[in-house]
Amino acid sequence: MATGMVGLRSAAQTDAPARRTYATVSGTVRDTRTNRVLPAVHVAVPGTGIGTVTNADGYFSLHVADSLRADRIEFSHIGYALLTYPIRPGTQVEAASIRLTPNANLLEEVTVMGGDARDLVRQAVDRITDNYPQRANRLTGFYREVIRKGRRYIDISEAIVGLYKTPYNGVGTNTDRVRLEKGRRLLSQRPGDTLIVKFEGGPTLSIFLDVVKNSDLMFAPDEMEHYAFRYNRTTLIDDRPHVEIRFMPRVVCPYALYEGLLYIDSETRTISRAEFSLDMTDRLKATQAMLRKKPAGLRFRPERLAFLVTYRRQADGRSSLAYVRCETAFRCDWHRRLFATSYVVTSEMAITDRDETHAEKIPYREAFRSRDALTDRAADFYDANFWDGYNIIEPTESLENAVGRLMRRRNRD
Repeated sequence: MATGMVGLRSAAQTDAPARRTYATVSGTVRDTRTNRVLPAVHVAVPGTGIGTVTNADGYFSLHVADSLRADRIEFSHIGYALLTYPIRPGTQVEAASIRLTPNANLLEEVTVMGGDARDLVRQAVDRITDNYPQRANRLTGFYREVIRKGRRYIDISEAIVGLYKTPYNGVGTNTDRVRLEKGRRLLSQRPGDTLIVKFEGGPTLSIFLDVVKNSDLMFAPDEMEHYAFRYNRTTLIDDRPHVEIRFMPRVVCPYALYEGLLYIDSETRTISRAEFSLDMTDRLKATQAMLRKKPAGLRFRPERLAFLVTYRRQADGRSSLAYVRCETAFRCDWHRRLFATSYVVTSEMAITDRDETHAEKIPYREAFRSRDALTDRAADFYDANFWDGYNIIEPTESLENAVGRLMRRRNRD
């Protein structure tokens, strides 16, 4: 990884063994056959809520408290065989080389299922109460949001958040809440780098993007009628056969719809993964869906709004929210200017812990709301030990380099 970094990576990895009360495993996950790195691989302690995901470079670091007495961690990724890696309390592995094996074409063709793909989706919706938590949960998540202007990073925000998730019993997400526990921000000091448009979301994306619970996205009965569904293929997730179903708009609505893929467990009908994006056919509708506020005279041109949502099967057989990601790409320009500026905003959250036993509610006055700005409630990036002991999504090498450049420029200014 890059040198000269000013503390983006957790200092817990360099603690002396006598001070550690947890095992730490870090390394890179690759495809056995092609040797390519694998992003968004789930890394978890089975039977617990402890986990994280690999970054875009395939890199991860996971801290496992000795009190858990865990003897292994698992690596899970769509289309790959589940891999178990042994650990011992108090040990530290800094360069683990994890190789995942692609699942061979051992699955039956989806055509043997017959019937209408819409029926399979309806079955999955009907079994939500059977397949997802029926008790309130307290989740801990690591959230990162980065903004790029062209190829340059201009804004980096990170946070540890607490989430209160009510049961998946059809009530919806209205009583789910997010609280900011700890956060920091690094902003470019260059004139003209300030992003002057605002979007809904932030850490509350973990509520809005819970597609299983937030039926308003696409799974409400009336909403499902707006989509066409068809079988695509079969694949394995956590060594369990899943049917991949493609969906796309089939009617014209007053608002923008989505298109993408659903992955449904063939046996339990659990929705384990959703990859989808906003339909950009009508740019005005897309803008209305994406943008909350912009200055007068600024032209906003949406290019992409894409999401990834994953759920992980727990020890009781029910699946819990594991990871969400949102990528927004757009161009902005002022009237009469010749060139537009490209921006990409990437937000992601990995669930790093889960507790059903002490699922205390988050008071409304402490809750983070979609209109709030994480950047207004975050500290600076100077503390090298800021994430000491926390499980996070490790920064990519390019992000580390960007932080180094932003810090050096700030120090000069």
